[in-house]
Amino acid sequence: MKITWLGHSSFRIEIGGKVLLIDPWLTGNPMLAEDQHTAATAGATHILLTHAHFDHVADTLDLARNLNIPVVGQYDLMSHWEEHEKIATVGFNKGGTVDLGGVNVTMVHAVHSSSFGGANGPNVPGTECGYMIEHKDRTIYVSGDTDVMADMKVFNDLHTPEIGILCAGGHFTMDMRRAAYAAKRFFNFKTVIPCHYRTFPLLEQSAETLINALPGTRVIEPQVMEAIDI
Repeated sequence: MKITWLGHSSFRIEIGGKVLLIDPWLTGNPMLAEDQHTAATAGATHILLTHAHFDHVADTLDLARNLNIPVVGQYDLMSHWEEHEKIATVGFNKGGTVDLGGVNVTMVHAVHSSSFGGANGPNVPGTECGYMIEHKDRTIYVSGDTDVMADMKVFNDLHTPEIGILCAGGHFTMDMRRAAYAAKRFFNFKTVIPCHYRTFPLLEQSAETLINALPGTRVIEPQVMEAIDI
């Protein structure tokens, strides 16, 4: 399994013979150089979206068309895009599981918001979510943009993820302290990878607080386009 950070909340996950792009934000992403875009998306088989904010979906339609791959996400937006944008999608909803050719993806709850701009104000296409990504006996929890939730205990009881990709930048999502609380209170992660930080000065710039709070857990501060083998 390889996990590659593309900056902000964007990831490339190679698992079970699939290459999943999570919330791929390329255009305008200050952490990902333009000459890295092709390598970041090469060989991708699916795009997974957690919600519709621009820093998560801006490149989705172009990538789906150019790479000829499906977008996986909430039914409301997926069915709209499939009908009006003529792309392939896999639409489902919270609590549901889809099989992406041997990699099972379960959509789970998150607490945030979800919208993108329109001529008459914001459009609200469905709600925010996270994912459990499972292959054989290995499970990754992708939190999406969220705060701490008691629901996380249920997620761990049902899925027991060993890897947590947690938003932790603060201001728009939980910060490092709250992400550490979530990891300690509700999960038994072997590895934690923070995201949604360092992108802008408004967000937290270091994972030191998270690292110090989880002495028995491998906390990896990811580097853009450097694959993590787990």
